[in-house]
Amino acid sequence: MFRTKVLVILLAAILALGMADEASARAGMGFSMGSRGYQSYSMPAPTPISPYAAPLQRSYAPYSSPAGSGFFYSGGFGRGFLGGLMGGFLGAGLLGLLFGHGFYGGLGGGFSFLGLLLQVGLLFLIVRFVLSFFGDRQQPAFYGAPQGSGAFAGGWPGGYGASQGTPLPITAEDYDAFERLLGEVQTAYSNENLDQLRGLATPEMASYFAEELEDSARRGQVNRLSGVKLLEGNLAEAWRETGAEYATVAIRFSLIDVMVDRATGRIVSGDPTRPDRVAELWTFVRPADTGPNAWKLSAIQQV
Repeated sequence: MFRTKVLVILLAAILALGMADEASARAGMGFSMGSRGYQSYSMPAPTPISPYAAPLQRSYAPYSSPAGSGFFYSGGFGRGFLGGLMGGFLGAGLLGLLFGHGFYGGLGGGFSFLGLLLQVGLLFLIVRFVLSFFGDRQQPAFYGAPQGSGAFAGGWPGGYGASQGTPLPITAEDYDAFERLLGEVQTAYSNENLDQLRGLATPEMASYFAEELEDSARRGQVNRLSGVKLLEGNLAEAWRETGAEYATVAIRFSLIDVMVDRATGRIVSGDPTRPDRVAELWTFVRPADTGPNAWKLSAIQQV
């Protein structure tokens, strides 16, 4: 019984480390979803805000083995180094069950499951540190280096370039559009205005938002968002594909994020007096050879 309780607690801790943002509200609910064209299953270039990125958990993009898929990432759980590592640990446990040693067996001697989990946690922290260290130290080539306005009077640092497609210059007007879309998407989501969301995002992203809003409505709740403020931004990559142009930007922003009971107005979760700070990767798309006002949100990824 004691070992079972320890197992449950530690597994919950591991899930919390890997999916801490999934309990979040706001547009996207803290998940990674959408499409990035040819780049949908390749890792976005690292930036100081986003030294690593979560793979897309939901996407309409067909999977193919992309050029430039990272050693630690290749499109989904079970792929890449970390997926293989976790698969190996799970395999060891399953072999223990098959040979009658239990899930804890098959790992050898006094190497307990608790020790294994501690080592997994240590490895997780080391990988995060290494990716963050090298992401911060590299000096990327920046597409265009325009001087931004508003929250980015000094421009958006970053811009490693796309591994596929043709590099796309990004202008100050494009950055202004990205900042505007951040606020408008969150406001439309808070107002449950699906028509407006369809005008701000791709049909795929709008469908995900509609599902989230419907789920909240079934629970008798509504997600109220306010005070959206962009704090920092990095360009990760921008590129042209056949008939389309994409830009992936890492953004750090703050907002008031609360879940409210529809019937009573009672706050179910969140703090109406304390802004949450969020870091995400947002990808925008527009038809080729169009202006800044044509950008639409096409993907959100957690960092």
